[in-house]
Amino acid sequence: MALKNYGVLVGRVVDRRAETDRDSPHYQLLMTAAGTPYRVAVNVLSSEEPPNVLYAADDAFRHPALTAIAALEEGHHVLASRPGGAALDFIRANLVERDRMRALPPDKPGPDNDLADALEHYVQRAIGDPQARVYAFGERWGPEEGKKDKIFGFVPGNGIHDVHMNQGNSAPHARDDGVWQDGALLLHFPGQDQWVAVLLAFQSQSWHTDDRTGHALDVAPVDAGRGGRLRVVGALVDPVGPGPEAETVTLLNAGPEPLDLTGWRLADRVENATALPAVVLGPGETLRVSVTPPFALGNGGGIVTLLDPAGLKVDGVTYTRADVREGWSVTF
Repeated sequence: MALKNYGVLVGRVVDRRAETDRDSPHYQLLMTAAGTPYRVAVNVLSSEEPPNVLYAADDAFRHPALTAIAALEEGHHVLASRPGGAALDFIRANLVERDRMRALPPDKPGPDNDLADALEHYVQRAIGDPQARVYAFGERWGPEEGKKDKIFGFVPGNGIHDVHMNQGNSAPHARDDGVWQDGALLLHFPGQDQWVAVLLAFQSQSWHTDDRTGHALDVAPVDAGRGGRLRVVGALVDPVGPGPEAETVTLLNAGPEPLDLTGWRLADRVENATALPAVVLGPGETLRVSVTPPFALGNGGGIVTLLDPAGLKVDGVTYTRADVREGWSVTF
């Protein structure tokens, strides 16, 4: 079914509250956007086992989607669930690898040891900085005419939830699955020219999902993650000379055994694919692949995703406009 009203809220955080309700605790944000109050409900505990939420924060976040995201004015924006714009997808946009996330309890005695503490670090900073803007991705509810918000008391109730990965769910929550509709918190601190990405997922979610429905897939890839055998290690995005340019992607077999690349593919930012040569790549060997249209490495930033013969993601990288220099390869 997917989310009914996916989008992003752009505004200021003016207050926060960490709930202690053990049935469904949330870290609640009070945001204002274009004069309208909103509550952003951030899950800090899963209703399924294991209950602790996966968390990752990137306080030097750089991604090609920021071009579209930074152009959004204050307020709520409905987003089309498709690649190439401001919509987020943990898997297809190469936002984060699961093995780089850690499970945190919702609250625990002591400092800096739980999810509420981790969120508080960035949120308090945003509250104290009048220039800071928060981008809350997820599903909107409201406005609920005549109904008071249950946490902050403003009327009408209005807000954002599902501020986490929204695909690969187990059966009870599979109705919310979809692609290019993941939730997140992005924080922008203009004074420091800094973007922070706060990314959350449930341990029960799958990281290999159907490209159409977002439902969990039962199969496993040949090799996955930045610790896998076959990796994307470079891309010549802007070759010297006039177009059409001979763009290339460089792969490394980091494993101890030869790897047959028959059936493997590369996908770009808008999911155009190009096939790899049907060769055997030896241990420690690299392969420079000349990519062909419609696959493209945009000079303004892009995504390169490596897919195994079953179409499952094995590796993925991103680069931005700032990484691109004529004649130089971007390295990952």
